[in-house]
Amino acid sequence: MIIFFGCSVAVSQTNAGAGLVSSATLNASETSSIEILPAIPEEAPQGAVGEGENGRPHGFIMRNVRRGLEDQKELYGAPFKAKNLKWDALTLVGTAAFLATDRQVMRNIPRDHVNISHDLALLALGATSVASGGIWAWGIKTDNPHAKETGELTLETLANTFLIYTPMQFAAGRERPDEGTGNGRFWRHGNFNTSFPAGHPMFTWAMSTMIAHEYPKTWVKILAYGAALSVSGARLTGRNHFPSDIWVGSLLGYFIGTHIFHAHCEPGLSEACHRE
Repeated sequence: MIIFFGCSVAVSQTNAGAGLVSSATLNASETSSIEILPAIPEEAPQGAVGEGENGRPHGFIMRNVRRGLEDQKELYGAPFKAKNLKWDALTLVGTAAFLATDRQVMRNIPRDHVNISHDLALLALGATSVASGGIWAWGIKTDNPHAKETGELTLETLANTFLIYTPMQFAAGRERPDEGTGNGRFWRHGNFNTSFPAGHPMFTWAMSTMIAHEYPKTWVKILAYGAALSVSGARLTGRNHFPSDIWVGSLLGYFIGTHIFHAHCEPGLSEACHRE
């Protein structure tokens, strides 16, 4: 997953840089047609470079930083909006129910096929990652705006998911099912790799949700959400997480992916995009 993140960021920055150069060249060309001075088309880019040394070439980075901060503000504030109260209630009631039955459920999950579950979870997560990266690569190669948007918004979704997942991991510090007393005690760890929320389902649901929204065909939804469900189920049968961990992680991944899609999708590319 880390390799996939790194490759995606590199491609995004390269593609964005090319877009800025193309824009500057177009503006210079238009200026020359009006001024009718042969030296101006060459001088205009030099002026742009000079301004860039004072910070303007970093405009792409700053725009994305501001956009990311705005996304985080919206995501962290979403539970407090009146229109989301029903989802808050569903999440809280479900979490409470799972917390009450976590230990009982885990006692009934055998240890015989744990390795198979681990492999299945990695396979489904990897397939979803490859699908997302493949769509983006194809979009860049063919200059397909819809495919490029899918890849770019998937990367944004993963970044925002990471920024929510990480502090929750540190704050909860929950033991995994086979750690300590096996009761899933909270605030026992001060590191990144804890049980709550479930990371594999969270990131898989985030990617799958973006794909399913960008291409809202029935068969795409079946494949995308099927992969996410497979990861969620396998992390439970693999005894990696308690049911409540998986419930919260899966819901958060879905909600984050849905929010990023509707916040930044381009109308006309996906049938599911209905921005005002």
